[in-house]
Amino acid sequence: MADTRLKRRLPPLNSLRAFEAAARHLSFAEAAEELSVTPAAVSHQVKRLEDYLGVKLFRRLNRQVLLTDAGQLALPDVRAAFDRLATAMERVARRNDEKILTVTATTSFAGKWLVPRLVRFRMRHPEIEVRIDASDYLVDFELENIDIGIRYGKGVYPGLRSDRLLGDEIFPVCSPRLLEGPHPLKRPADLKWHTLLHSDWEFKDDSDPDWRMWLRAAGVTDIDPTAGPKFYPDTMALQAAIEGHGVALSNSTLAGADLAAGRLVKPFEFTMQIDFGYYVVSPEKTANLPKIRWFREWLLEEAGAATREVAAA
Repeated sequence: MADTRLKRRLPPLNSLRAFEAAARHLSFAEAAEELSVTPAAVSHQVKRLEDYLGVKLFRRLNRQVLLTDAGQLALPDVRAAFDRLATAMERVARRNDEKILTVTATTSFAGKWLVPRLVRFRMRHPEIEVRIDASDYLVDFELENIDIGIRYGKGVYPGLRSDRLLGDEIFPVCSPRLLEGPHPLKRPADLKWHTLLHSDWEFKDDSDPDWRMWLRAAGVTDIDPTAGPKFYPDTMALQAAIEGHGVALSNSTLAGADLAAGRLVKPFEFTMQIDFGYYVVSPEKTANLPKIRWFREWLLEEAGAATREVAAA
């Protein structure tokens, strides 16, 4: 026997639609134009709802309608219900397309780490079309139709499943040319002879790693940690370092390919361990959809391989 608690006593939905549109416009004619019906049809549906509820929702004047107290009481919840219904249907429609996977990642991570590896996921799942949304903004997954993302931080993201992808340690990188010349880089104190290159971004805060933190951790106190040009995104600072314009702070995730190719070198052994890292995130309620789960598992496999490569180097 069906559980009667699950039964809902709802008025006719067409009547609710007519009421919401007429209340929003305060006009039966404008509501009729929006709903592609006649004003008489809107008036009929509103009258049907009023009869169902046993209250008047509008005061009908000569050329205008106004909401009664009951109408004003009903409108916010009815409007919110239709908004939620529209959002739910859009979400279902979006998720129904199992062949498209939209991924958000920072510009630097997408360009330096994700995109070069993406061909391996496509070989494993050729049926899935991956779309990369490279952005340094914190996106709203539902509103912006994002399936999964990679975020840089401490891994605390309410409402999202969060899996640690890559840890992080910060170290200076530079062109091999800076290891030679009149002031070769041999120890951190030698940085006073060179330009510090800074990564800058809109959402940077005091907890993000920077030269001030690294120099303090390395025991260097006679260098201005704020001097030097600022670059956005991070990859621009790395490119400036490759060109020999100074020394940048980076990590194995972003600088790994350039280090392996010899375009950049680590002038010092000292690295700074930090709490930040890269995390795979997705809404908890969709985290186990096949296409999202497959991509997350692939990312974690790639990160494991990359970590082993760095450890073996």
